[in-house]
Amino acid sequence: MKKEPTTKMMNGGGGVESKPRKGLLPDYLGSVNMKYVKLGYVYLLSLSNTFCFFLPPFLLLFIFVSRFLPILAYPLFIFLLLLIYHFLTPSSSVFLLDFSCYRPPDHFKITKSDFISLAMKSNNFSETSMELQRKVLEQSGIGEESYMPRVVFKPGHKVNLRDGREEAAMVIFGAIDELLAATKINVKHIKILVLNCGVLNTTPSLSAMVINHYKLRHNTESYNLGGMGCGAGIIAVDLAKDLLNAHQGSYALVVSTEIVSFTWYSGNDVTLLPPNCSFRMGAAAVMLSSRRIDKWRSKYQLMQVVITYKHYSCSDLCFDV
Repeated sequence: MKKEPTTKMMNGGGGVESKPRKGLLPDYLGSVNMKYVKLGYVYLLSLSNTFCFFLPPFLLLFIFVSRFLPILAYPLFIFLLLLIYHFLTPSSSVFLLDFSCYRPPDHFKITKSDFISLAMKSNNFSETSMELQRKVLEQSGIGEESYMPRVVFKPGHKVNLRDGREEAAMVIFGAIDELLAATKINVKHIKILVLNCGVLNTTPSLSAMVINHYKLRHNTESYNLGGMGCGAGIIAVDLAKDLLNAHQGSYALVVSTEIVSFTWYSGNDVTLLPPNCSFRMGAAAVMLSSRRIDKWRSKYQLMQVVITYKHYSCSDLCFDV
């Protein structure tokens, strides 16, 4: 008695043994890579909204013309095909659909006088340090409605990762939530994520935290920029622009923030005190697109990005320890 051949398929480290059965459909799971099927399905869904928006009115127009003006039916059909091709083909242009700037709740609001009062009550600074911070704060240009976490004013406060993570989650998710509500874009359509934060660089990264929170696509192009200072926002936009040109017809989410509770300095070294007076809570999020169809609803078009390195990065004094 002949033994039927068996086929073994591996799934997540476990073996599944299957036997071919006569008279049934072929085993497509064993012959087709489901990864590419899923990618094609996601791409089809990304175009479904466009087809649903354009096809019904074009189809009705074509039926009307072919019935009452048949001589114009074929030229109109060619014109509609060219028009659909124009809108569906990728574009090298980059458009800014919308942006959001997160504003923390009112209980984080702090005035200049409140800042000085809380800093003095913390007993973390000497008189000289307080006088310096008072002068810097007066000339910093910060208004009376900025926001700061109160935890930094606790006596004996030390920077810790937990406070930084909590603040990062609040400001980053808040900015992204407002942006998604304004653009009405499905998170599954976001192909590129670029996030920059100067000081707080954790493992897992902040960009990974965003992917996990919003359940972005498994093949999202994710980049987390850190240690690049105040110019990281422009660098993030430039990186997103290059990635959109490489992945045309995609959306890019760019997030920029700085975490105050992790940059706060409780001490009397005058060279480290100015950031206490300059940085405040908040985050900004931008949605960029390289889809030609998004041109009509975009607020701006990115024309040029100029980045120069003429100051701290070119001076050896900035790298002395």
